[in-house]
Amino acid sequence: MANTIQIIAPYRYNGTWVFDDPAVELDREPFVAGIPEMIDTLLTETIGKCDRFRLLFADRPFPGSQIELVRRHEEIEGYWYRLAGTEHDGWLCPALFKYFAQAPERIFAKAEPIAS
Repeated sequence: MANTIQIIAPYRYNGTWVFDDPAVELDREPFVAGIPEMIDTLLTETIGKCDRFRLLFADRPFPGSQIELVRRHEEIEGYWYRLAGTEHDGWLCPALFKYFAQAPERIFAKAEPIAS
């Protein structure tokens, strides 16, 4: 059975958030279309401003999860998600399917600082 909780380490690159994950052949994969703003909100409300952090995420709640994204609709091989409790929507591109067999109804996440 695969891990339920996935981990990536987003960082700022050319003015947006990106991440690398050699295990699934992603390099500087950018977050786009509303997701960078959601990341900024998450960081502001949790660990504060930073240029790199660890992001834990899963399709079910886990201890310490800080946000919930709720699936809205499909578009261009990706899915739009809403940050629960807000009107903020963001699009997760097909890289989503490197981590989930199908687009989850809900995604839970937690930001953690990375020691420098």
